[in-house]
Amino acid sequence: MSALASLYLSARGGVLLGAAAVVLCALPAFLVGRGGVATRVPGSAHISLRGLMAPGGPNALVRGVGAGAARSGASDGVRGGGRRWVSAGRWLGPAVLLGVACGAVATAARVSVREAGPLVELVRAGEPVRMELVVRDDPQALKSSAGRPPTYIVAVDLRSVRGEDGVSLRLSARALVLGSDPGWRGLLPGQRVRAEGKLLPPRGGDLRAVVASVRKAPEAVGRPSWAQRAAGALRAGLQRACEPLPDLPGGLLPGLIVGDTSRLDPALEEDFRATGMTHLNAVSGANVAIVLGVVLFAVRRTRAGPVITAVVCAVALVGFVILARPSPSVVRAAAMGAIGLIALASGRRRAALPALAAGVAVLILADPELASDVGFALSVLATSGLLLLAPVWRDALRARGWPPGLAEALAVPAAAQVVCGPVVAGLSGTISIVAVPANLLAVPAIAPATLLGVTAAVVSPVWPAGAEFAAWLGHWPAQWLVLVATYGARVPAGALPWPGGLTGALLLAVVTVGLLVAARRPLIRRLVTVIALGGVLGALPVRLIASGWPPAGWLVVACAVGQGDALVLPAGAGRAIVVDAGPEPNAVDHCLRRLGIRQVVLFVVSHFHADHIGGVTGVFRGRDVRAVIGPDWPEPPEGRAAVAAAAGRVPVHAVGPGWAYGVGNVRLEVLGPVEPMRGTNSDPNNNSLVLRAEVDGRTVLLPGDAETEEQEDMIARLGPEAVRADVVKVAHHGSAFQSTRFLDEIRPTVALVSVGADNDYGHPNGPLLARLAQGGARVLRTDQSGDLAAVATDRGLAVVARGDPPAP
Repeated sequence: MSALASLYLSARGGVLLGAAAVVLCALPAFLVGRGGVATRVPGSAHISLRGLMAPGGPNALVRGVGAGAARSGASDGVRGGGRRWVSAGRWLGPAVLLGVACGAVATAARVSVREAGPLVELVRAGEPVRMELVVRDDPQALKSSAGRPPTYIVAVDLRSVRGEDGVSLRLSARALVLGSDPGWRGLLPGQRVRAEGKLLPPRGGDLRAVVASVRKAPEAVGRPSWAQRAAGALRAGLQRACEPLPDLPGGLLPGLIVGDTSRLDPALEEDFRATGMTHLNAVSGANVAIVLGVVLFAVRRTRAGPVITAVVCAVALVGFVILARPSPSVVRAAAMGAIGLIALASGRRRAALPALAAGVAVLILADPELASDVGFALSVLATSGLLLLAPVWRDALRARGWPPGLAEALAVPAAAQVVCGPVVAGLSGTISIVAVPANLLAVPAIAPATLLGVTAAVVSPVWPAGAEFAAWLGHWPAQWLVLVATYGARVPAGALPWPGGLTGALLLAVVTVGLLVAARRPLIRRLVTVIALGGVLGALPVRLIASGWPPAGWLVVACAVGQGDALVLPAGAGRAIVVDAGPEPNAVDHCLRRLGIRQVVLFVVSHFHADHIGGVTGVFRGRDVRAVIGPDWPEPPEGRAAVAAAAGRVPVHAVGPGWAYGVGNVRLEVLGPVEPMRGTNSDPNNNSLVLRAEVDGRTVLLPGDAETEEQEDMIARLGPEAVRADVVKVAHHGSAFQSTRFLDEIRPTVALVSVGADNDYGHPNGPLLARLAQGGARVLRTDQSGDLAAVATDRGLAVVARGDPPAP
């Protein structure tokens, strides 16, 4: 905790924190030297710390306590317990304070680098600099707007910086590169490069001294180490072996083995996250334990001695680290996995727990930034659960007649989920009730998939056909994991809401510890079990039978996709017309999942701005999209290209006023633009398709991002009657650039505003919403109420808000 706090302090603040801890640690000894600090043990005589520190003092103390206890009638067990507590208290406080001091000072020493005067001056100047860097980890591609190239985030060690004055600054500091050129994508960890860019200040909370914005490609200097080159070759061989496999298991298998998720389907990644299985897509201690467990089993079968066993396991560990690429995260996973395996293999949990604590302390002292690393925290917690809870629960299950294998399979994921739950809940704001069952079902497939994938990677350089065969065998257990994640993510009420952030994490931690302590009593354990089962069995049927979403009689749903539009019109069971896709794929995909949409009979693009087509791939995820239409307007070209790429073989047809479409109880007509609009405030917005839908006799107006010019042109050319509707999706997220006459002539009963919370545009405009409300419309916003459904009832129109709006 001291290391984490020091990351947010200056170097001086960290040193002061460490010094304060040292002073508090030395204070008792100082007071003893000044005359002693008196303390009293119940039932004992008056005792001073001077007596404790003097020769024979502890023995005298024990005798005194024993005599006092005997005089008060206390038992020997009480005396022994008192001595243990006194002894623990004497060392626990100083040990904690020394830990605080070490963590604070070690972090302060690293933080001082980012406060170096010459480097701070270069950041403030904002001028281009020439840098020499060493890549620390694999480059990661940031999600970008549709049709635009991604930005690559690269963790690096900054070795030298030269400003425009020609003066070179030598240093060793961490930095983060934001690279725009694709040349950053293929760099290996350990590669030395030169680059030119601008230095920006770091955000704080880590050890990065600067953030470097670089537009040009890096210039490689030399080659990466042999270990990194070997890792790259093996990883590339695994990818080649997985290419002939089906997309979902073929993209998952490299993620299971080496954490390479470059081909992992985004929808499947979301399913893994929803079911608490996302840890399988990263190299973790579990991977290390599986590989070393098999090696350990094989070596023990040969009756090899402990020295040979340790050497073989060490070689296997180094080999796996090389295969998974020796980045900092992999090395940390190797350390945690090795400690956990040692505990299971030796059966000495008491020895393994201090080893875990010592390992964590050493890693944090060597790299204080780990204190803020969520992955490291989860790895440590999972290993702790493996050491503390899993053996106890396993033995308890076996004592009740469970088969050993099944008891182990249930105890391990349950322990990991319990100890990691508070951190996951704090990050996600939910508690997954499907995580333990999903991870339990996944257990039989993890080991074979891991071992077959490792085999495919290892043999790929010398026997490609054998690698493909091993990958083919490995894709079957991977397919099982795909099925578990896919169906687990669709369980109703699979994730329950919970307070997010530090408050939620601490609250769940307190509840968890309280339940674990209380559950040691049989009566409380039975009571908790009955309450939990009653709550689950009572709530799930309600959610299964009447989930409440989508509501009966819905006419249109405005999806809560953030700052963008995604509208859905019903076209039958599991079928819909979708208008726009929002700014990113996951939000619209989740909205369509909640509505149970499996087929999109028509996908309409109102215009090609990123906030309307950025999520286009989410519409196509696992769905049959029959037709795609859009406006006959070429701008922006990258948006049009993104829609065409996502549509694939489905042609994108350009349509204009008068175009009509009908399916089921829905009839759709394009009203505008009546004529192409040029020279307006925003030509793409003012050439948005304006749609009028009739659903079960009710009318819905969807004007896209049409602004004042297009709206007034439509009123002038088509007349007021053409735009009147019962429900309106307010144009352009409630922007102020709208015709008041257009709004007045719609005369809506319901007005839906699709807008993102705390957006930078000031949407929606307050006076505009007030005008709609004064005209008799009920106005609701997706940033406040989540998904919104306009519903036809026997008494007229109503609006159902799903709640749970997206975070800003």
